[in-house]
Amino acid sequence: MSRAITAAFEAAEAAARAAGVVVRPVSGLAELESLDRLLAGIWQGDADGPLLTTELLRALAKSGNYVAGAYDGDTPVGAAVAFFSAPANRELHSHIAGVGPAGAGRGVGFALKLHQRAWALRQGATVISWTFDPLVARNAYFNLAKLGAVPAEYLPNFYGAMHDRINGDDDSDRLLVYWDLLAPAGRPCRARPDTATVALGRAPDGGPLPGASLAGQTVLVAVPEDVEALRRAAADVARRWRVAVRDTLTALLGDGLRFAGFDRDGWYVLTRAPEGRRP
Repeated sequence: MSRAITAAFEAAEAAARAAGVVVRPVSGLAELESLDRLLAGIWQGDADGPLLTTELLRALAKSGNYVAGAYDGDTPVGAAVAFFSAPANRELHSHIAGVGPAGAGRGVGFALKLHQRAWALRQGATVISWTFDPLVARNAYFNLAKLGAVPAEYLPNFYGAMHDRINGDDDSDRLLVYWDLLAPAGRPCRARPDTATVALGRAPDGGPLPGASLAGQTVLVAVPEDVEALRRAAADVARRWRVAVRDTLTALLGDGLRFAGFDRDGWYVLTRAPEGRRP
């Protein structure tokens, strides 16, 4: 394990250098307050109001959980907060991670996750879990393809109504993923619509287009190119995507298919276990 921890910290430090930041745990009140303001600005558009509250962040940090910031000089440009699962699981659950406008497009999110992995390994955890909105294509690609996390469960309206700048009034459906911290990072996946079954595609009007069948060894499920922009411009179309992706993925998972990855062009790729080897 010591070699794995050393390698993880080396990878995290390299990612932070490439992003031009320093990623480190935070426990002081003033810095915790600034991280909360950063997260509030990302999710609520208002950095003056709390999101998690400084008090909660202080308690999490003091009790040995993960509260970290990515700093460009003295300025926080990203933050991540996670807490431990049941001891026997050796699992850290990442509750929230975000990058502000000053850190966008620099790889700050990747640096945060690699630091979180190294930190978790040092604490004895071997898995990090988290949830994300399955309609957000860039997050799906980052989580499944770049990091190599594996979806385990579809959670309809998991958090209930959130009413923030990112989620709007949409149901808070989530995919629960697990990241094996000892496995090689990354899981590239290429969708082939010409040879696979398209269970859900994209209609000419930008909405979801159900396929004719859910059968096949490899099945593809599309998501909108930018659901956050779609929620602002055409909320009804975004809601149609929510229902279509929910119905399609839950049906496929119920039929025994499992996620193989996410293609850069915006497709979930699922595969069916060979007959007699139902997962």
